[in-house]
Order: sequence, then C-alpha cells, then structure tokens
Amino acid sequence: QVQLVESGGGLVQAGGSLRLSCAASGRTFSSYAMGWFRQAPGKEREFVAAITWSGGSTYYTDSVKGRFTISGANAKNTVYLQMNSLKPEDTAVYYCAAEGNRPFRAIVPTRREEYHYWGQGTQVTVSS
Repeated sequence: QVQLVESGGGLVQAGGSLRLSCAASGRTFSSYAMGWFRQAPGKEREFVAAITWSGGSTYYTDSVKGRFTISGANAKNTVYLQMNSLKPEDTAVYYCAAEGNRPFRAIVPTRREEYHYWGQGTQVTVSS
C-alpha cells in the first residue's frame, strides 16, 4: 500500500519559517516527479511547487517564488518544502503528491490530475 506522510506543519508568526517533509512508502518514486499542493478553507486545492524525478527542474506558483524551496531525495522517496517569509495568506493544509505513471518526465507537472498519490495533509497556520 502506497503512503505519503507529511510532517512539519504548525503555527508560526508572519515572517517565520517552516520546513515540511514528505516520506513515501509502498513503492519507489525515484523515477517520478513529486510536488506540494495546498488548500485553504473554502478554496480549491492549488499547486505550490514540484520537482522532477532527477531534481534538475523545479517550478513554483508565483505567490511563493523567492520564499519557498522544494528539494528532494527521490531515490530516498522524500521531498521537502522549505517555507520562509511566511504570510497569513499561506495558511492552508499542505499536501504532498507524487506521480506514478509517467517516469523520467523532463517537464514539471503542475496540475492535480497529473498526480496519482496524495498524503493526508499537514496544517500550516501563519498568524499576523
């Protein structure tokens, strides 16, 4: 059974930092992209960042560019999201996601339907 487990969420003041981690088990994702999405109350789940299987390419949604950094050790089935200069609008449940059927893609997937495995989410709350 494939599982993605996020950790590292919590409550932080605006301007602070958090580092999210995602550990996958049940299959290897060393050949697949992994990413992070988030969902705020009353809003759709949105793309945040993703990294290709090789780690050679990353992509971020505009609102987090320059503040968030995704990194991964896909060979170890892990992905991280370093979040700096956090803002109240970053408050959301953050989900880890992994592709599963198109290995060795050079393009970073950004759409929800491109990901096949999801974690349960970790809450990030940024107070003003």
